[in-house]
Amino acid sequence: MRQTLTDGPVVSIRDVGKTYSSGTTALQNIYLDVAPHDFVSLVGPSGCGKSTLLRIIAGLGDATSGSVTVNGETPTSPKARQSLGYVFQDANLLPWHNVQDNVALPLELGGVGKNKRREAAEEVLELVGLSDFAHAYPRELSGGMRMRVSIARALVTEPQLILMDEPFGALDEITRQRLNQELLGIKKQTGATVIFVTHNVFEAVYLSKRIAIMSAQPGRIVHTVSVEADAERTPDFRGTDVFSRTVVEVTEVLERGIARPDTAQQKEQVA
Repeated sequence: MRQTLTDGPVVSIRDVGKTYSSGTTALQNIYLDVAPHDFVSLVGPSGCGKSTLLRIIAGLGDATSGSVTVNGETPTSPKARQSLGYVFQDANLLPWHNVQDNVALPLELGGVGKNKRREAAEEVLELVGLSDFAHAYPRELSGGMRMRVSIARALVTEPQLILMDEPFGALDEITRQRLNQELLGIKKQTGATVIFVTHNVFEAVYLSKRIAIMSAQPGRIVHTVSVEADAERTPDFRGTDVFSRTVVEVTEVLERGIARPDTAQQKEQVA
């Protein structure tokens, strides 16, 4: 699948805050750069604003302060929207559409012709291992298969950036680990940049190049951990010292409720 590279960060977040009309501050002083081909996970306690931040990056919500760019464009610009795919917590498949039509839906909404939609859907269904289920309906699929359809739908527009909001959270551990491995294979084949929200520290360490740890509300990125391991991850990685040390480091930061740094300290952690 084709990827359009950018000279700078794919995503650049500068001093982003989000305060709702109720007066609740969900996010405060968020700084983060995400480079091409990066895999960044956002972890933090429930309610810290991880999903809110992801929606702002996708242009599905507005920041109250600060700025976000996707490939140098505002998230709501047509160019930015065309360059990203979004995977929600639930598969959100249309029950009256078969798998192929669910995958092709973004192209249909974009006015792409039927033949091209079918070809593109067939390509990504092969990528996620569901070619044999193209004409099945969501009710005939397992939870893991429905999520793979959701991922295929996000991939069908050939995005440079994939935003994933805890897509495997409702799945059993065996299925989650299998989909983790499949996701790494998809990323390798597509060359996409991924921002991944999860509550699972083990999942974050296994998948990521970097992990951005967020504080409790108002959410801030209080610490960033680089996973010092080869990009080629296999299940054996879970048994390595690097994996164990990184899990401990991330867990300690979460449990300690690390003191929130000032803005200058956050800026140093951006890259």
